[in-house]
Amino acid sequence: MGIKIIATNKKAYHDYFIDEVYEAGIVLTGTEVKSLRLGKVNLKESFCRIKDGEVFINNMNISPYEYGNRENPADPTRMRKLLLHREEIEKLTIKVEQRGLSLVPTKIYFKDSRAKLEIGLGRGKKLHDKRETLKRKQHDRETARAIRDHQK
Repeated sequence: MGIKIIATNKKAYHDYFIDEVYEAGIVLTGTEVKSLRLGKVNLKESFCRIKDGEVFINNMNISPYEYGNRENPADPTRMRKLLLHREEIEKLTIKVEQRGLSLVPTKIYFKDSRAKLEIGLGRGKKLHDKRETLKRKQHDRETARAIRDHQK
């Protein structure tokens, strides 16, 4: 069946150098899954935390399903548990505590009808790093435009 990307967090790549990427399952209710299928999710302000040997995502906004009933969760930004293997959680815990890295959600997608969240292990960028990244993007865009115009 493949992968269907629902939402990406472009701000994550703007604010962090993403070193490693992990795939995690998400614990959701039925109406949250229906909202995800409609693309009603926002990852911009979300972040991940490790608490008592478990990984949670906070501030991921899944809008309430408009055709739902009383089973709709009351808080669209509630804390949701992420499903990872114990070895992965232990590895992430060590890296976050020792090296001062952050767990940043980068994208959410369906993989064979299961909702998955891609988590990046990232180092925060300084202001000059962000400027450099924007300059490089703009230069690449101008180069591609010049090549395309030259081929016409």
